[in-house]
Amino acid sequence: MDNILRGKNIIVGISGGIAAYKTPQLVRLLKKCSANVRIALTDGGTHFVSELALATVSEERVYRSIFPPADTTGTDYTRHISLGEWADALVIAPATANTLAKLSAGLCDDMLSALFITLRPGKPVLIFPAMDGQMFLSPSVQRNIATLAAQGCIVISPESGELASGQCGTGRMPEPESILSSLEEALHCTAQDSAFYGKSVVVTAGPTREKIDGVRFISNYSSGKMGFAIARAAAQRGALVTLITGPVHLATPPGVTRLDVESAVEMHGVAQSFFKSCAIFIGAAAVSDYRPVAAIEGKMKKEMPEIELTLVKNPDILAEFGIQKAPGQLAVGFALETQTGLDNARKKLKAKNLDLIAFNFFDRKSSGFEVDTNIITLIESDGGTTELPQLTKYAAAGRVLDAIEKLFVQQAGINP
Repeated sequence: MDNILRGKNIIVGISGGIAAYKTPQLVRLLKKCSANVRIALTDGGTHFVSELALATVSEERVYRSIFPPADTTGTDYTRHISLGEWADALVIAPATANTLAKLSAGLCDDMLSALFITLRPGKPVLIFPAMDGQMFLSPSVQRNIATLAAQGCIVISPESGELASGQCGTGRMPEPESILSSLEEALHCTAQDSAFYGKSVVVTAGPTREKIDGVRFISNYSSGKMGFAIARAAAQRGALVTLITGPVHLATPPGVTRLDVESAVEMHGVAQSFFKSCAIFIGAAAVSDYRPVAAIEGKMKKEMPEIELTLVKNPDILAEFGIQKAPGQLAVGFALETQTGLDNARKKLKAKNLDLIAFNFFDRKSSGFEVDTNIITLIESDGGTTELPQLTKYAAAGRVLDAIEKLFVQQAGINP
Protein backbone atom coordinates (compact mmCIF):
# COMPACT_ATOMS: atom_id res chain seq x y z
CA MET A 1 0.00 0.00 0.00
CA ASP A 2 1.33 3.47 -0.90
CA ASN A 3 2.02 5.94 1.92
CA ILE A 4 -1.55 7.20 2.11
CA LEU A 5 -0.66 9.14 5.28
CA ARG A 6 1.87 11.46 3.63
CA GLY A 7 0.65 15.04 4.07
CA LYS A 8 -2.57 13.97 5.82
CA ASN A 9 -3.81 16.00 8.78
CA ILE A 10 -4.54 13.69 11.70
CA ILE A 11 -5.99 14.56 15.09
CA VAL A 12 -5.13 12.06 17.83
CA GLY A 13 -7.48 12.15 20.82
CA ILE A 14 -6.30 10.67 24.12
CA SER A 15 -8.54 10.01 27.10
CA GLY A 16 -7.72 8.84 30.63
CA GLY A 17 -6.86 5.16 30.44
CA ILE A 18 -3.68 3.24 31.16
CA ALA A 19 -3.43 2.38 27.45
CA ALA A 20 -2.53 6.04 26.82
CA TYR A 21 1.10 5.07 27.43
CA LYS A 22 1.04 3.51 23.92
CA THR A 23 -0.17 6.64 22.15
CA PRO A 24 3.15 8.55 21.91
CA GLN A 25 4.45 5.62 19.85
CA LEU A 26 1.41 5.95 17.57
CA VAL A 27 2.23 9.65 17.12
CA ARG A 28 5.84 8.75 16.26
CA LEU A 29 4.64 6.29 13.62
CA LEU A 30 2.35 8.91 12.11
CA LYS A 31 5.18 11.42 11.96
CA LYS A 32 7.45 8.83 10.31
CA CYS A 33 4.74 8.48 7.64
CA SER A 34 4.99 12.27 7.09
CA ALA A 35 1.52 12.95 8.53
CA ASN A 36 0.71 16.24 10.26
CA VAL A 37 -0.44 15.50 13.81
CA ARG A 38 -2.36 17.52 16.38
CA ILE A 39 -3.21 16.09 19.80
CA ALA A 40 -6.33 16.60 21.91
CA LEU A 41 -5.75 15.41 25.47
CA THR A 42 -8.46 15.10 28.12
CA ASP A 43 -7.81 16.04 31.75
CA GLY A 44 -7.96 12.33 32.60
CA GLY A 45 -5.38 11.60 29.94
CA THR A 46 -2.82 13.82 31.69
CA HIS A 47 -2.66 11.28 34.53
CA PHE A 48 -1.21 8.67 32.16
CA VAL A 49 0.87 10.60 29.60
CA SER A 50 2.49 14.01 29.84
CA GLU A 51 1.87 16.99 27.60
CA LEU A 52 5.63 17.41 27.26
CA ALA A 53 6.09 13.90 25.87
CA LEU A 54 3.24 14.37 23.40
CA ALA A 55 4.41 17.81 22.33
CA THR A 56 7.91 16.44 21.80
CA VAL A 57 6.90 13.53 19.55
CA SER A 58 4.28 15.54 17.63
CA GLU A 59 6.38 18.74 17.41
CA GLU A 60 3.18 20.68 18.12
CA ARG A 61 1.41 22.08 21.15
CA VAL A 62 -1.13 19.83 22.87
CA TYR A 63 -4.77 20.94 23.09
CA ARG A 64 -6.87 20.35 26.20
CA SER A 65 -9.38 23.14 26.87
CA ILE A 66 -11.66 24.82 24.35
CA PHE A 67 -10.94 28.10 26.14
CA PRO A 68 -7.38 29.49 25.84
CA PRO A 69 -5.94 31.87 28.45
CA ALA A 70 -7.49 35.31 27.97
CA ASP A 71 -4.12 37.11 28.04
CA THR A 72 -2.53 34.98 25.29
CA THR A 73 -1.72 37.10 22.25
CA GLY A 74 -2.12 35.82 18.74
CA THR A 75 -4.37 32.98 19.87
CA ASP A 76 -6.94 31.36 17.59
CA TYR A 77 -9.97 31.57 19.86
CA THR A 78 -12.00 29.28 17.58
CA ARG A 79 -9.32 26.61 17.35
CA HIS A 80 -11.93 23.92 18.00
CA ILE A 81 -13.57 24.96 14.72
CA SER A 82 -10.47 25.47 12.58
CA LEU A 83 -8.94 22.15 13.66
CA GLY A 84 -12.18 20.37 12.77
CA GLU A 85 -11.92 21.89 9.30
CA TRP A 86 -8.19 21.10 9.05
CA ALA A 87 -8.32 17.40 9.90
CA ASP A 88 -8.53 14.52 7.43
CA ALA A 89 -9.24 12.03 10.22
CA LEU A 90 -9.74 11.76 13.97
CA VAL A 91 -8.28 8.85 15.93
CA ILE A 92 -9.28 8.42 19.58
CA ALA A 93 -6.93 6.01 21.32
CA PRO A 94 -7.64 5.10 24.01
CA ALA A 95 -11.35 5.85 24.34
CA THR A 96 -12.55 5.31 27.91
CA ALA A 97 -16.09 4.48 28.97
CA ASN A 98 -16.55 8.10 30.05
CA THR A 99 -15.37 9.45 26.70
CA LEU A 100 -17.64 7.04 24.79
CA ALA A 101 -20.59 8.24 26.88
CA LYS A 102 -19.79 11.92 26.23
CA LEU A 103 -19.35 11.45 22.49
CA SER A 104 -22.51 9.38 22.06
CA ALA A 105 -24.53 11.94 24.02
CA GLY A 106 -23.15 14.88 22.04
CA LEU A 107 -21.54 16.55 25.08
CA CYS A 108 -18.87 19.08 24.21
CA ASP A 109 -16.88 20.39 27.19
CA ASP A 110 -13.25 19.87 26.19
CA MET A 111 -11.16 20.02 23.03
CA LEU A 112 -11.50 16.33 22.19
CA SER A 113 -15.31 16.27 22.37
CA ALA A 114 -15.51 19.60 20.51
CA LEU A 115 -13.31 18.31 17.66
CA PHE A 116 -15.46 15.19 17.43
CA ILE A 117 -18.43 17.45 16.67
CA THR A 118 -16.67 19.97 14.41
CA LEU A 119 -14.88 17.41 12.21
CA ARG A 120 -16.21 17.83 8.69
CA PRO A 121 -18.71 15.25 7.30
CA GLY A 122 -17.18 12.32 5.45
CA LYS A 123 -13.92 12.41 7.41
CA PRO A 124 -13.23 9.09 9.17
CA VAL A 125 -13.44 8.84 12.96
CA LEU A 126 -11.65 5.81 14.40
CA ILE A 127 -12.40 4.98 18.03
CA PHE A 128 -10.39 2.45 20.02
CA PRO A 129 -12.18 1.60 23.30
CA ALA A 130 -9.84 0.37 26.04
CA MET A 131 -10.95 -0.56 29.56
CA ASP A 132 -11.57 -3.48 31.88
CA GLY A 133 -13.40 -6.36 30.20
CA GLN A 134 -16.55 -6.16 32.31
CA MET A 135 -16.73 -2.42 31.76
CA PHE A 136 -16.47 -2.93 28.00
CA LEU A 137 -19.22 -5.56 28.01
CA SER A 138 -21.61 -3.51 30.17
CA PRO A 139 -24.92 -2.61 28.50
CA SER A 140 -24.23 1.11 28.88
CA VAL A 141 -20.88 0.97 27.07
CA GLN A 142 -22.25 -1.32 24.36
CA ARG A 143 -25.20 1.03 23.83
CA ASN A 144 -22.87 3.99 23.43
CA ILE A 145 -20.65 2.08 21.00
CA ALA A 146 -23.69 1.11 18.93
CA THR A 147 -24.80 4.75 18.83
CA LEU A 148 -21.38 5.91 17.62
CA ALA A 149 -21.18 3.14 15.01
CA ALA A 150 -24.63 4.09 13.73
CA GLN A 151 -23.38 7.67 13.32
CA GLY A 152 -20.66 6.41 10.99
CA CYS A 153 -17.73 6.10 13.41
CA ILE A 154 -15.32 3.20 12.94
CA VAL A 155 -15.26 1.57 16.37
CA ILE A 156 -12.45 -0.99 16.63
CA SER A 157 -13.14 -3.63 19.27
CA PRO A 158 -10.41 -4.06 21.88
CA GLU A 159 -8.21 -7.13 21.94
CA SER A 160 -8.12 -9.87 24.55
CA GLY A 161 -5.24 -10.27 26.96
CA GLU A 162 -3.92 -9.26 30.35
CA LEU A 163 -5.58 -6.11 31.72
CA ALA A 164 -4.42 -3.48 34.20
CA SER A 165 -6.65 -5.07 36.85
CA GLY A 166 -4.58 -8.26 36.62
CA GLN A 167 -7.46 -10.13 35.01
CA CYS A 168 -7.51 -11.47 31.46
CA GLY A 169 -10.23 -10.61 29.01
CA THR A 170 -11.36 -8.26 26.27
CA GLY A 171 -10.33 -4.66 26.80
CA ARG A 172 -6.74 -4.12 25.60
CA MET A 173 -6.12 -1.36 23.09
CA PRO A 174 -4.45 -2.65 19.89
CA GLU A 175 -0.76 -1.93 19.43
CA PRO A 176 0.18 1.34 17.68
CA GLU A 177 1.15 -0.51 14.49
CA SER A 178 -2.34 -2.05 14.29
CA ILE A 179 -3.99 1.33 14.90
CA LEU A 180 -1.87 2.81 12.12
CA SER A 181 -3.01 0.05 9.73
CA SER A 182 -6.66 0.71 10.57
CA LEU A 183 -6.19 4.40 9.84
CA GLU A 184 -4.42 3.65 6.55
CA GLU A 185 -7.32 1.42 5.53
CA ALA A 186 -9.85 4.12 6.38
CA LEU A 187 -7.95 6.65 4.29
CA HIS A 188 -7.02 4.24 1.50
CA CYS A 189 -9.35 5.67 -1.12
CA THR A 190 -10.01 9.33 -1.61
CA ALA A 191 -13.12 10.08 -3.63
CA GLN A 192 -11.27 11.65 -6.59
CA ASP A 193 -8.85 8.73 -6.93
CA SER A 194 -11.47 6.01 -6.64
CA ALA A 195 -13.04 4.08 -9.51
CA PHE A 196 -16.34 4.62 -7.67
CA TYR A 197 -16.22 8.41 -8.01
CA GLY A 198 -19.41 9.68 -9.65
CA LYS A 199 -20.73 6.18 -10.40
CA SER A 200 -24.26 5.09 -9.52
CA VAL A 201 -24.21 2.28 -6.96
CA VAL A 202 -27.37 0.54 -5.76
CA VAL A 203 -27.19 -1.49 -2.54
CA THR A 204 -29.98 -3.62 -1.09
CA ALA A 205 -29.87 -4.30 2.65
CA GLY A 206 -31.75 -5.76 5.58
CA PRO A 207 -34.56 -8.30 5.71
CA THR A 208 -37.94 -8.29 4.04
CA ARG A 209 -41.24 -8.95 5.76
CA GLU A 210 -43.94 -11.07 4.12
CA LYS A 211 -47.34 -10.53 5.75
CA ILE A 212 -49.33 -13.45 7.10
CA ASP A 213 -52.02 -11.23 8.58
CA GLY A 214 -52.26 -7.69 9.88
CA VAL A 215 -49.81 -8.30 12.75
CA ARG A 216 -47.69 -11.32 11.73
CA PHE A 217 -45.09 -11.83 9.05
CA ILE A 218 -42.38 -14.16 7.72
CA SER A 219 -38.86 -12.70 7.97
CA ASN A 220 -35.27 -13.47 9.01
CA TYR A 221 -32.57 -12.23 11.40
CA SER A 222 -30.82 -9.82 9.03
CA SER A 223 -29.84 -6.56 10.77
CA GLY A 224 -28.79 -4.72 7.60
CA LYS A 225 -25.36 -3.90 9.07
CA MET A 226 -23.35 -5.33 6.16
CA GLY A 227 -25.38 -3.56 3.48
CA PHE A 228 -25.28 -0.26 5.37
CA ALA A 229 -21.50 -0.61 5.81
CA ILE A 230 -21.11 -1.13 2.05
CA ALA A 231 -23.30 1.88 1.29
CA ARG A 232 -21.30 4.07 3.68
CA ALA A 233 -17.94 2.92 2.31
CA ALA A 234 -19.05 3.42 -1.30
CA ALA A 235 -20.28 6.95 -0.56
CA GLN A 236 -16.93 7.75 1.07
CA ARG A 237 -15.28 6.72 -2.21
CA GLY A 238 -17.35 9.25 -4.10
CA ALA A 239 -20.11 6.97 -5.44
CA LEU A 240 -23.70 8.13 -5.87
CA VAL A 241 -25.27 5.55 -3.57
CA THR A 242 -28.90 4.49 -3.40
CA LEU A 243 -29.65 2.20 -0.44
CA ILE A 244 -32.84 0.14 -0.72
CA THR A 245 -33.49 -1.31 2.71
CA GLY A 246 -35.99 -3.49 4.46
CA PRO A 247 -37.08 -2.75 8.06
CA VAL A 248 -33.96 -2.08 10.18
CA HIS A 249 -32.96 0.13 13.10
CA LEU A 250 -29.91 1.80 11.55
CA ALA A 251 -29.09 5.42 10.79
CA THR A 252 -28.71 6.44 7.15
CA PRO A 253 -25.00 6.70 6.23
CA PRO A 254 -23.85 10.22 5.29
CA GLY A 255 -24.23 11.04 1.61
CA VAL A 256 -26.49 8.07 0.89
CA THR A 257 -30.02 8.21 -0.58
CA ARG A 258 -32.19 5.79 1.39
CA LEU A 259 -35.39 4.13 0.16
CA ASP A 260 -37.35 2.06 2.71
CA VAL A 261 -39.42 -0.95 1.70
CA GLU A 262 -41.06 -3.80 3.56
CA SER A 263 -41.72 -6.80 1.32
CA ALA A 264 -39.68 -8.56 -1.35
CA VAL A 265 -42.15 -7.46 -4.00
CA GLU A 266 -41.75 -3.82 -2.90
CA MET A 267 -37.95 -4.13 -2.93
CA HIS A 268 -38.11 -5.70 -6.39
CA GLY A 269 -40.25 -2.87 -7.72
CA VAL A 270 -37.93 -0.16 -6.42
CA ALA A 271 -34.76 -1.97 -7.47
CA GLN A 272 -36.05 -2.53 -11.02
CA SER A 273 -36.22 1.21 -11.60
CA PHE A 274 -32.40 1.39 -11.21
CA PHE A 275 -31.46 -1.64 -13.33
CA LYS A 276 -30.63 0.33 -16.46
CA SER A 277 -29.04 3.38 -14.83
CA CYS A 278 -26.74 1.94 -12.14
CA ALA A 279 -23.10 1.02 -12.74
CA ILE A 280 -22.96 -1.44 -9.83
CA PHE A 281 -25.76 -3.42 -8.17
CA ILE A 282 -24.84 -4.97 -4.80
CA GLY A 283 -27.43 -7.36 -3.41
CA ALA A 284 -26.68 -7.51 0.32
CA ALA A 285 -30.32 -7.85 1.44
CA ALA A 286 -31.64 -11.09 2.93
CA VAL A 287 -34.73 -11.25 0.73
CA SER A 288 -37.37 -13.74 1.81
CA ASP A 289 -37.58 -16.55 -0.73
CA TYR A 290 -41.33 -17.06 -0.28
CA ARG A 291 -44.44 -15.11 0.66
CA PRO A 292 -48.03 -16.09 1.48
CA VAL A 293 -50.32 -16.06 -1.56
CA ALA A 294 -52.52 -13.54 0.21
CA ALA A 295 -52.37 -11.92 3.64
CA ILE A 296 -55.33 -12.53 5.93
CA GLU A 297 -57.27 -9.40 6.75
CA GLY A 298 -57.06 -8.29 10.36
CA LYS A 299 -55.63 -10.57 13.03
CA MET A 300 -56.01 -14.34 13.04
CA LYS A 301 -57.57 -15.64 16.24
CA LYS A 302 -55.70 -18.28 18.17
CA GLU A 303 -58.97 -20.13 18.66
CA MET A 304 -58.50 -21.45 15.13
CA PRO A 305 -57.46 -25.11 15.60
CA GLU A 306 -54.95 -24.93 12.75
CA ILE A 307 -54.04 -22.79 9.78
CA GLU A 308 -52.66 -23.60 6.38
CA LEU A 309 -50.41 -21.19 4.52
CA THR A 310 -49.78 -21.44 0.82
CA LEU A 311 -46.49 -19.84 -0.13
CA VAL A 312 -45.35 -18.64 -3.51
CA LYS A 313 -41.84 -17.76 -4.62
CA ASN A 314 -40.66 -14.17 -4.46
CA PRO A 315 -38.86 -12.54 -7.40
CA ASP A 316 -35.09 -13.03 -7.40
CA ILE A 317 -33.96 -9.40 -7.60
CA LEU A 318 -30.24 -10.02 -7.98
CA ALA A 319 -30.65 -12.79 -10.56
CA GLU A 320 -32.95 -10.58 -12.61
CA PHE A 321 -30.36 -7.81 -12.66
CA GLY A 322 -27.56 -10.26 -13.43
CA ILE A 323 -29.41 -11.59 -16.46
CA GLN A 324 -30.35 -8.12 -17.75
CA LYS A 325 -27.10 -6.25 -17.01
CA ALA A 326 -25.45 -4.50 -19.91
CA PRO A 327 -21.71 -4.51 -20.70
CA GLY A 328 -19.93 -2.35 -18.14
CA GLN A 329 -22.46 -3.00 -15.36
CA LEU A 330 -21.39 -5.13 -12.40
CA ALA A 331 -23.55 -7.46 -10.30
CA VAL A 332 -22.36 -8.40 -6.80
CA GLY A 333 -24.08 -10.73 -4.36
CA PHE A 334 -23.74 -12.43 -0.99
CA ALA A 335 -24.12 -16.09 -0.09
CA LEU A 336 -24.82 -16.95 3.53
CA GLU A 337 -24.46 -20.56 4.64
CA THR A 338 -24.64 -22.27 8.04
CA GLN A 339 -21.98 -24.78 7.04
CA THR A 340 -19.23 -25.06 4.46
CA GLY A 341 -20.84 -23.78 1.28
CA LEU A 342 -18.24 -22.50 -1.17
CA ASP A 343 -19.60 -24.79 -3.86
CA ASN A 344 -23.11 -23.39 -3.31
CA ALA A 345 -21.72 -19.87 -3.54
CA ARG A 346 -20.00 -20.71 -6.84
CA LYS A 347 -23.25 -22.16 -8.20
CA LYS A 348 -25.11 -19.00 -7.19
CA LEU A 349 -22.43 -16.85 -8.83
CA LYS A 350 -22.86 -18.69 -12.13
CA ALA A 351 -26.65 -19.11 -12.03
CA LYS A 352 -27.24 -15.42 -11.37
CA ASN A 353 -24.55 -14.21 -13.80
CA LEU A 354 -22.71 -12.31 -11.08
CA ASP A 355 -19.27 -10.74 -11.34
CA LEU A 356 -18.43 -11.26 -7.68
CA ILE A 357 -19.97 -13.06 -4.74
CA ALA A 358 -19.10 -12.78 -1.05
CA PHE A 359 -19.52 -16.05 0.82
CA ASN A 360 -19.98 -15.60 4.55
CA PHE A 361 -20.42 -18.27 7.19
CA PHE A 362 -23.31 -17.79 9.62
CA ASP A 363 -22.59 -18.62 13.25
CA ARG A 364 -24.23 -15.64 15.05
CA LYS A 365 -21.00 -15.18 17.04
CA SER A 366 -18.38 -13.76 14.69
CA SER A 367 -20.03 -13.81 11.27
CA GLY A 368 -23.44 -13.44 9.66
CA PHE A 369 -26.65 -11.86 10.90
CA GLU A 370 -26.84 -9.36 13.80
CA VAL A 371 -23.15 -9.42 14.79
CA ASP A 372 -20.67 -6.61 14.00
CA THR A 373 -18.03 -8.75 12.27
CA ASN A 374 -17.89 -11.02 9.23
CA ILE A 375 -15.62 -13.75 7.87
CA ILE A 376 -15.88 -13.54 4.09
CA THR A 377 -14.48 -15.36 1.08
CA LEU A 378 -14.66 -13.38 -2.17
CA ILE A 379 -15.23 -15.41 -5.33
CA GLU A 380 -14.84 -13.85 -8.77
CA SER A 381 -16.52 -15.00 -11.97
CA ASP A 382 -13.17 -16.31 -13.29
CA GLY A 383 -12.91 -18.62 -10.26
CA GLY A 384 -10.39 -16.58 -8.30
CA THR A 385 -10.96 -16.60 -4.53
CA THR A 386 -9.75 -14.37 -1.70
CA GLU A 387 -10.22 -15.46 1.92
CA LEU A 388 -10.56 -12.56 4.33
CA PRO A 389 -9.87 -12.78 8.07
CA GLN A 390 -12.48 -11.84 10.64
CA LEU A 391 -13.12 -8.13 10.10
CA THR A 392 -15.59 -5.53 11.25
CA LYS A 393 -18.36 -5.22 8.70
CA TYR A 394 -17.11 -1.78 7.72
CA ALA A 395 -13.59 -3.12 7.12
CA ALA A 396 -15.05 -6.07 5.20
CA ALA A 397 -17.08 -3.64 3.11
CA GLY A 398 -13.86 -1.89 2.15
CA ARG A 399 -12.34 -5.16 0.98
CA VAL A 400 -15.45 -5.97 -1.07
CA LEU A 401 -15.24 -2.55 -2.73
CA ASP A 402 -11.52 -3.06 -3.40
CA ALA A 403 -12.40 -6.27 -5.27
CA ILE A 404 -15.09 -4.47 -7.27
CA GLU A 405 -12.63 -1.71 -8.11
CA LYS A 406 -10.21 -4.31 -9.45
CA LEU A 407 -12.97 -5.66 -11.70
CA PHE A 408 -13.49 -2.17 -13.15
CA VAL A 409 -9.81 -1.98 -14.03
CA GLN A 410 -9.86 -5.43 -15.61
CA GLN A 411 -12.96 -4.88 -17.71
CA ALA A 412 -12.26 -3.74 -21.24
CA GLY A 413 -13.61 -0.29 -21.96
CA ILE A 414 -14.06 0.67 -18.30
CA ASN A 415 -11.96 3.57 -17.10
CA PRO A 416 -11.14 3.48 -13.36
